[in-house]
Amino acid sequence: MTTNAPRPEILRYTAFSSSPEGGNPAGVVLDATGLDDGDMLAIAAELGYSESAFLTAPPAGLGGQDGRAYTVRYFSPKAEVPFCGHATIATAVALAERTGPGELVFATRAGTVPVAVTVEGGAVRATLTSVEPHTEEILDADLAEALAALDWPAADLDPAFPPRIAFAGARHLVLAAASRARLADLAYDFARLEALMHRLDLTTVQLVWRESATVFHVRDPFPVGGVVEDPATGAAAAAFGAYARELGLVPEDVVLTLHQGEDLGRPGELTVTLRAADPRVRVGGTGARIA
Repeated sequence: MTTNAPRPEILRYTAFSSSPEGGNPAGVVLDATGLDDGDMLAIAAELGYSESAFLTAPPAGLGGQDGRAYTVRYFSPKAEVPFCGHATIATAVALAERTGPGELVFATRAGTVPVAVTVEGGAVRATLTSVEPHTEEILDADLAEALAALDWPAADLDPAFPPRIAFAGARHLVLAAASRARLADLAYDFARLEALMHRLDLTTVQLVWRESATVFHVRDPFPVGGVVEDPATGAAAAAFGAYARELGLVPEDVVLTLHQGEDLGRPGELTVTLRAADPRVRVGGTGARIA
């Protein structure tokens, strides 16, 4: 540690599941005041989760109620990331268990992220609102390299879902599988995909399969974070919602359900809400403390 201050309390929560055995685990440090970048990275690496969140005092002018506004930084075991959805949900649930439900405001490297926390049927539920999203096309050569790293033939893609890079706080390559079996069969070249993702500044690859008009199954390889696969990915869910709306694949005003983690034995459910009058994307789910 950078000072003689005692080691901070490190909490462990899962996001997008009300069971500790489901969803995506995250480390949460509610007071990271005495930590520098190296300390936070070391804690994230020690925990080994895809991301951990570290809270400090809010910047001037952030807004929000006293005691309900924070600066939040996110670290994977290998590097800092600008935004992490599941660690945001986990953090909001952890705070709600201490200060009650209500509105929170987080200052992140990607921008300001409001989070609403409610209690439904005894379960704590948090919903984040993303920064304003956008999408961009991917070059044919980069797409070919991504498919080669995944060992996915181009014929296994769903032609109704064009490959795109989508952003709602972090960049994700969206690729749609034509079948559930294709999505389930994931064995990729870690180093090759990692190199491409670093070059394109991607956080994950968002692999999706459409079950119905509003229900999707998703998986997220995350080699740049030192993790083979992320069990539930809120930032990618937000990016996917923006992508699907921008390309006219879903209505402008709709609630989508994303199932993730089933193939890892950690099932989770993410709710993606799109509003016609608001370009931002809302991603919600439950959370639970991991003993």
